[in-house]
Parts: sequence; structure tokens; C-alpha cells
Amino acid sequence: MIKVCLADNYPVVHYGVKSYFKDHAEIAIAANVGSFSMIRDILLTKEIDVLLLDLELEGLASIFEVKSILKSFPKTKIIIFSGLSEQIYAPNAIKAGASGFVHKREKLETLGHSIIKVHQGTIIINETVKKNLALIAKQSKSDRLYRKLSNREVEVLRYLSDGKKNHEIATILNLNEKTISTYKLRLLTKLNVTNLVDLVNKAKTLEIV
Repeated sequence: MIKVCLADNYPVVHYGVKSYFKDHAEIAIAANVGSFSMIRDILLTKEIDVLLLDLELEGLASIFEVKSILKSFPKTKIIIFSGLSEQIYAPNAIKAGASGFVHKREKLETLGHSIIKVHQGTIIINETVKKNLALIAKQSKSDRLYRKLSNREVEVLRYLSDGKKNHEIATILNLNEKTISTYKLRLLTKLNVTNLVDLVNKAKTLEIV
């Protein structure tokens, strides 16, 4: 039996996933948490094969924290289960060490298949993501630049889009405020814009945020 921990902000998601897998032949929801701070405690006390992790989970400031979990608990595989844009965050999640990305619009049956495949050692990237990346490759150079954004640049862009100031982002990501300013300048250059308003609008157009 594959033991799964679901880490998500919303009780309705917990209820839906637990109900679907209640009598599953291969998968058991062994634990569920509503904040990032609870994950380590669960992994220390229970043997979890697969962690379903929402990137917008309360307390999860950076995708780099995924690396920290995997380093501490190498036997646990992580699937990002999120409503964020697949074409942006799936490749970044895989780079961070996650074994797969399943969008929340997918059927729970698809999630089940993904859990089994990841448990068997397969890396899961949705076919939609691959097709999107192929289409984007045919777009104009300026529209393809976002593919060169690093994980950290994408995170900074998300917080800027939420209206957070440089010093607030620095605190959240535990970085120097000057470093955040550098990331902001890189983002302006890479997305070919000159101000924050246009940067956020471009990010929304490209579904980065």
C-alpha cells in the first residue's frame, strides 16, 4: 500500500481526496496537513511514500524548501498538486527535485495514476505541459524569454504580483533586500519591460502568476 500525505490549505480538498482514495486498492491517505510547518513532524512520525504538496501551502515560502524536505527524507517522493500554471511551475518543480506535477483541474483518477507511477520511480510531467512548451517555443523571442527565468526569479515575481515590497519579499525568502532588487532588475530585463506595472501585466499574460 502506498502511504500518502496530503499538504493543502483547504479542507474541501482534503475531504475530496480522502473520500476518493478511501477504498483504493493501492493508495492510502495516511496523513493530511494544512501548513508547511506540520510536514516535517508527520514525516518524522509516519512512513510516507508520497507527499502531495500544494505550492501555495501556508508557510511554504519557496520551492527551494522542497529540496530541504527531500534531503531530510530521501525515501519520500513529492508530487506538486497545485492550481498554479503547469507550463511555468512543473519544470521548476522537477528541477527542485519533485517527482511530478499534477494540476488540480485533473481528475482524481489521474492523480491516483500519478501517485502509483511516481512510487515506482517515474518522473511525471503532464502531456499538456510538453505540448505547451512546444507551442511556446514557436512564439516570438520576447514571449519565450520567461522560460529562462530561474526558480527564484519566478518566486520573486509572484510576490511582486501580490503587491509585496522588496523588504517584505526579502524577509519571506530570507534574502538580502539588495538581492531582491537585483532579481527585480533581471525580471524587467528578461521580460522586456521598464516598470513594475508592465512587469506584472506581462507575467499575467504569460500565466507566470
